[in-house]
Amino acid sequence: MRTSKRASESYTEQVQILTQEHMNGFGRLFGGTLMSWIDVVAAVVARRHSNRNVTTACVSELTFKAPAFANDTIVLCGHVSYVGRTSMEVCVDSYVENLDGTRKTINKAYVTLVALDENGVPCEVPLLEIETESQKKEFEEGQKRRMQRSEAANS
Repeated sequence: MRTSKRASESYTEQVQILTQEHMNGFGRLFGGTLMSWIDVVAAVVARRHSNRNVTTACVSELTFKAPAFANDTIVLCGHVSYVGRTSMEVCVDSYVENLDGTRKTINKAYVTLVALDENGVPCEVPLLEIETESQKKEFEEGQKRRMQRSEAANS
């Protein structure tokens, strides 16, 4: 019988202060740097949920909503949004955090990761305990994204 976990058990935050090394030629946060941070946060969330090593399988959605600039504080917040048999979808929201603590969304991403056993073979992960209506909605949306990926792969 599969165990289950709450999303709060694997919730992860990462904080960065942007420096010149993170900037692109237009003086904004380089998208590839943010994508790398998102992948790390998603992997930590998935490892915490599955208690396994993981590998990134897919990024379903990566939406850049606003820029970030040098000296901005960036906060990335990740949680499990959907669980299959061996895979987990992780939602990572990225924000600029102002000095007064308010946050402005700069990116939202959904990353699918697969749990691996000791031999690098995909293995079963715990189910996700749905505790709120918003979690239920997000889980259902994750199911839809998974079906769309499956249909596209079989086309």
